Amino acid sequence: MRVVRRVPFTITFLAILVVAGLATGSLWTAVEDRSWFADVAFGLPSFEDGHWWTPVTGVALALTPVYYVPVLLSFALFVGVAETRLGTKRTIATFAGGHLVGVFGAAAVLFALRAVSSWADAVGAVRDVGPSAGAFAALTAATATLRSPWRLRLRIALVAYSGIALLYGGTLADVEHAVAVAVVLPLSAWIAGPYRVTSRGRPSRREWRLLAAAGLLVVAAVRIVTWFFPADGPLGPTGTDSSSLAEVVVVTVLALLVVRGLSRGRRVAWWAAVVVASVDILLTVLTGIVLVVVYSVAGAEAISDVPLVVSDSVFWLGYLVLLLAGRGAFQVPWRPRTDGSDRDRAVELLRRNGGGTLSWMTTWPENRYLPVADDTGYIAYRRHAGVAIALGDPVSTRAEGDDPIAEFAEHCDRAGLVPCLFSATTPSVLGADRLGWRHVRIAEDTLIDLPGLEFRGRHWQQARTALHRAAREGVSFRLVHLADEPRAILQQVRAISEEWVGDKGLPEMGFTLGGVDEALDRHVRAGLAVDDHDRVHGVTSWMPVYAGEGRIEGWTLDVMRRRTGGFTRVVEFLIVSACQAFRDEGARYLSLSGAPLARADAAGDTRALDALLDKLGAALEPYYGFRSLHAFKAKFRPRYAPMYLIYRDEGDLPRIGLAIARAYLPEATLRDLPRLVRP
Repeated sequence: MRVVRRVPFTITFLAILVVAGLATGSLWTAVEDRSWFADVAFGLPSFEDGHWWTPVTGVALALTPVYYVPVLLSFALFVGVAETRLGTKRTIATFAGGHLVGVFGAAAVLFALRAVSSWADAVGAVRDVGPSAGAFAALTAATATLRSPWRLRLRIALVAYSGIALLYGGTLADVEHAVAVAVVLPLSAWIAGPYRVTSRGRPSRREWRLLAAAGLLVVAAVRIVTWFFPADGPLGPTGTDSSSLAEVVVVTVLALLVVRGLSRGRRVAWWAAVVVASVDILLTVLTGIVLVVVYSVAGAEAISDVPLVVSDSVFWLGYLVLLLAGRGAFQVPWRPRTDGSDRDRAVELLRRNGGGTLSWMTTWPENRYLPVADDTGYIAYRRHAGVAIALGDPVSTRAEGDDPIAEFAEHCDRAGLVPCLFSATTPSVLGADRLGWRHVRIAEDTLIDLPGLEFRGRHWQQARTALHRAAREGVSFRLVHLADEPRAILQQVRAISEEWVGDKGLPEMGFTLGGVDEALDRHVRAGLAVDDHDRVHGVTSWMPVYAGEGRIEGWTLDVMRRRTGGFTRVVEFLIVSACQAFRDEGARYLSLSGAPLARADAAGDTRALDALLDKLGAALEPYYGFRSLHAFKAKFRPRYAPMYLIYRDEGDLPRIGLAIARAYLPEATLRDLPRLVRP
């Protein structure tokens, strides 16, 4: 009864479908074989005969008994989901309107094309029955009520399915589905009304990678299926000649070789997919030119239809657009860039020499490595806008001297790069001062000393409240290695993170801000807030801070995410619980990390860069809340340690400012710039 009350329209219409099938006998005999089929079925011939009532009479039937299985299942799923998300009244209106739009829109398309297309002429003579166009419309409208990343995933699935079915199948039902999705999708937010989820975000790097990998697999699967089961779509027949077989083999081999690289963001895999897609499109253009020449010389009868290659290239074109739109997510080298070192060597040196609170970020795959101090240390850096941005302090036994920085400057001079150190600490400032370099404070590290820490007194009232609230609601803390957690837990963590990223107004940030992929490193610990039903309410990740000789003296906060609608004080609970757990393990301190572009004091020796960083930080505040995050961390009564940008002279500042913006927003486009500079 709860199901009936929640989806009454879905249940009622499913019953109508079954009753109509029994009454007409179409549950055991194909309705298209009945003498009265032309009087109840819709399509261009029916409308030309003046049978305008057929969209109503044909909606509750299926063409054959076998079709009743997918019709009933798809209607229950598509319309049932829509009714739970949109409500009954909006679902009924969307289903009815979408059904009419799909049926009449398909007839209009076929009517317009049948004079120039043999496919349209053939399909235009067909009649159809069933509610599938309205079901597709209802599900498409319901996508506006979903949060990221499911909203984009479902929309891409709907567009991909309807597009592929139209190009490679081309039945009347395929045309109806494609028209319904194409019309309803841009109107989905308006249709959803108060139920829509407002979001100005875009896919995360992981989402782009998954979409690219899945898209390539779909390309390969489509080519295999169409080679074995040829059809006749709007752009031509899917034949089984030797050339199409060769393409099937090439695409399949390509998918097997690079799909894993795409899922991991490998740059070479992205380039391989881009090149193949571009070559296919280019060959289609050249083929089209040849056909035009042949057409003009030999006459229309020389070309019976557009070849299959055109259909494939339309699909490749859509895939190429996807790759180019998400290009910023594919910056990971096939192997970590070394310049004489690699990540394993960097981890070894970091464990041996020790480093600062951000030093584990130097092991992230986007970094390049420069060996320094006779290969007993390294500087990790990234290249943007002709600038080499070193992250944090040099990892070296001579980190307090000027030698590592001098080696870095010499390397940059040979490579034609502008050197700078971002989020460096006082020892690096002292070394750079001896070289005549300059510095400006850009952030403050927030450190909690753990020995003897007790959450007593009125200053820790909010911390105690979070612990007590968690106990009342059955939420417990677990300190784990995220990679070892069950798949169900990991999927929840990814969903929480993807939702957080997808609801931002700008692209996902990078550089000193990691995500779930970085948290999966087995050197990293994760704090989970989990209730009695194994529902994850929040997650934090903690990067190790090595003191040398393999000894960990502290941990640095990186990922901090909470579930929407979950335990309200989950972030405070996670941080306080981590303090207790790491204190009991013997750690000296926790770093809550410095919120980028957020400073309690902008001390430094240049006003120009202060103004630039303040402007960028203020522009990003509504989307990422760095300054509010800095204020949030203050409630844990940390001590502060300044973090600096170190540079050679003021002449480098314009390029450094651009490089920092690109480092944090590698996927930002020109459309995002107005958001950064708006008053």
